Amino acid sequence: MGLLAWIVLGGVAGWLASLIVGVGARMGCLLNIVAGVVGAVIGGVVFNALGSQGTTGFTWWSLFVAFVGAVILLALLRLVATIMKG
Repeated sequence: MGLLAWIVLGGVAGWLASLIVGVGARMGCLLNIVAGVVGAVIGGVVFNALGSQGTTGFTWWSLFVAFVGAVILLALLRLVATIMKG
């Protein structure tokens, strides 16, 4: 998958994940993209470990995998931020 496609996929996945986790208003476009791209990597690893297919190109399945990974990433970051605040 090309770099531009990953950025688009990451942006969509990160934006959707930020809405689910409840941090959408506090995150900008760049952080949505980063969360989605990193989420795609995390999702790919998780799905491969579970015996399923990870990201496969610019497909609906890849968007789902990236979304799941981004939700995991944002939920963990939100948990860490909550713990750090005390």
